[in-house]
Amino acid sequence: MKTVILCGGLGTRLSEETHLKPKPMVEIGGRPILWHVMKVYEKHGNHDFVLALGYKGEVIKDYFLNYHARQSDITVKLKSGNLDFSNPTSEDWNVSLIDTGAKTMTGGRLLRLKSHLVNEETFMLTYGDGVSDVNIEDLIKFHKSHGKIATVTAVRPPVRFGELLINNNKKVEQFQEKPQAAEGWINGGYFVFESKIFNYIENDSTLLEREPLENLAKSGELMAFQHSGFWQCMDTIRDKEYLQELFNNGNAPWLK
Repeated sequence: MKTVILCGGLGTRLSEETHLKPKPMVEIGGRPILWHVMKVYEKHGNHDFVLALGYKGEVIKDYFLNYHARQSDITVKLKSGNLDFSNPTSEDWNVSLIDTGAKTMTGGRLLRLKSHLVNEETFMLTYGDGVSDVNIEDLIKFHKSHGKIATVTAVRPPVRFGELLINNNKKVEQFQEKPQAAEGWINGGYFVFESKIFNYIENDSTLLEREPLENLAKSGELMAFQHSGFWQCMDTIRDKEYLQELFNNGNAPWLK
């Protein structure tokens, strides 16, 4: 089963980094967050990826074109120009790098990939900037069990600031730094789609999160896989620093 990763956005809220590179190439622990996202899928036996490129897509292309050489020891035979690689990368990935336009919206990017998914009755999709310890195998089983067109992974995000529980006398009864939201599920990405999803996408201007998912919900074709574990997107420098801190402390749940 192929996994589509949306990698084409401008990442304007992370402009400190994204003026030089696309957001999926912003690094956590010396690796692009895109690599970390792909590791989530690899952990559950998924190795075939289709990357929907847009803004500064050439940076992502260059990364994967040179990946094998950069991760290996190389002996160069100068007379012949032949190269011998040793200690090569352990990632056994098939990566298709597809330009889906600089200004195309998320639904439009998926629509542009239709010809690359022609043999995929079922496929997965996520964003190139969010990591999670979601169990991909359980997600797929859930999707196949209900027979609908789409499954979205629903998550409870961490609150960005410390949460205060205050009584009527203005006394703080509880202080909890960055707790997980007690109520309210949001779109965490990590979708599973049937190919019929393309019937819900009109053109390049279609935002996946608007009419397609809204209409799927109205017609009873969108199911939620509720994930109460770790999930974190990287929208801001603060998010990046938080993920980097987890990695530095050896506490990166998405890699375990």
